[in-house]
Amino acid sequence: MTGIYLAGAFGLSALLFFNRSRFINYLLVVVFLLLQIGFTIYECLHINKTELNYFTADSLAILLLVTSTIISIPAMYHSYVYLSSKQDNPRHTAIYFAAMTALLTAISAVYLSNHIAVTWIFVELTTLSASALIYHRRNSRSLEGTWKYVFVCAISIMLVFIGILFVSFALPKAGTDDLSFNNLFRKASELNQFWLRLAFIFIFTGFTAKLGLVPMYTAGIDAKDKAPSPAGALLSSVLMNVGFVGIFRFYVVVAHTSIHSWANHVILISALLSIFVATVYMTKVKNIKRMFAYSSIEHAGIVMLGLVAGGVGYYAAVLHIILHAFVKSSLFFQQGQIYRIYKSKSIYDVGNYFKYNLTGSIVVLLAFFFATAMPPSGLFISEFLIFLSLFEANYLWLLIVVMLLLTVIIWAFGKNIFKLLFSPPVDFNDDEVERINPAESISQFILLGLVVYLGLNPPREFVTLIREAVKNLPQ
Repeated sequence: MTGIYLAGAFGLSALLFFNRSRFINYLLVVVFLLLQIGFTIYECLHINKTELNYFTADSLAILLLVTSTIISIPAMYHSYVYLSSKQDNPRHTAIYFAAMTALLTAISAVYLSNHIAVTWIFVELTTLSASALIYHRRNSRSLEGTWKYVFVCAISIMLVFIGILFVSFALPKAGTDDLSFNNLFRKASELNQFWLRLAFIFIFTGFTAKLGLVPMYTAGIDAKDKAPSPAGALLSSVLMNVGFVGIFRFYVVVAHTSIHSWANHVILISALLSIFVATVYMTKVKNIKRMFAYSSIEHAGIVMLGLVAGGVGYYAAVLHIILHAFVKSSLFFQQGQIYRIYKSKSIYDVGNYFKYNLTGSIVVLLAFFFATAMPPSGLFISEFLIFLSLFEANYLWLLIVVMLLLTVIIWAFGKNIFKLLFSPPVDFNDDEVERINPAESISQFILLGLVVYLGLNPPREFVTLIREAVKNLPQ
């Protein structure tokens, strides 16, 4: 089924690229979504099944694949709204949808990949397809953002490639040349620790570009800012999860070696610096989309702290990355509506959003509370569990520092959000306000509802899948 899905999805992407009829393009997008949904259901019914030798629908893959599929539906809908309002050139519309379908397909392949080299290939494909989305507006600023993204991601993918070479150097001692994650896990204790240490440095650093961690977090900031809001929603949610998958699967291998403690220190430094960087920029950023992007850096850091702490932190890290995807995609979908009203991304040019878009304002307010891990957000549960695991692991100093930084982030984030919602805009003509259909906010309410449900009252199957995903980590 995986082979059929990949061939069909990339085939639809090619058809979208060459077609110029808007109606046919929209029809092909619907076909892709049906294929994506059908494939996701099939994988859920065939958990742990390996196909084509390189793809396995394990618990983590299922969780993230379902998350991606859920978000892909409103992403396509909001893309349709965005492109319809702009009356784009049919060629640009075709390239946009072709890139989006290719991106979602490559992301799905990364989730399912059980081989480190295959993961590398499809991660590179996400870079190429995401670049086309970032460049969609075809102006100097989008070109600058695209080149920055391509440059940083090119370095990151090169680092991962070097890391894979080092992994291959570590294998001869174990008497194997199989680079599948399952084999690496089985042979973990036999791997050459020197080469494995080098491999971890390079692979971890490389995947920080996708996840949004120090040192390579800069790749995503301009990308999420310059890309259309529906595309930014994917970049800040399901594409971030690609980075998490890359780090997590290799971390499972490293966690069963003598360098586990050392690797934890590397991750801890990156996570703490990421939260600090997010704090600094959140206090001074005035671009709404960049504010959302820096918020993602903070959450990526918190997720990594869950891995470092261990115990219940493993469970909480996976839960957090899933719920964050729903919250952050909601904010980016809503940003598209904000821009249509104010024609600006600057916090100085917006205000009284409650007056101009009541349903959208409720989404923004809820998403703010959820993104800052306030009840009843499921992120409150995952963040609390991560903090609990840090305490139990005797990282009290780290917990205090992180909580202080998060307090500053909540203040800075809230200040701008309440400016958007309640403060009167400067030099704003009410007569030119675009009226937003309240139905456009339905998808965000559904996504935020999932954040509450999965956090406060998760179904047994969901909990079981997360536990299965982390079962190979040392408890």
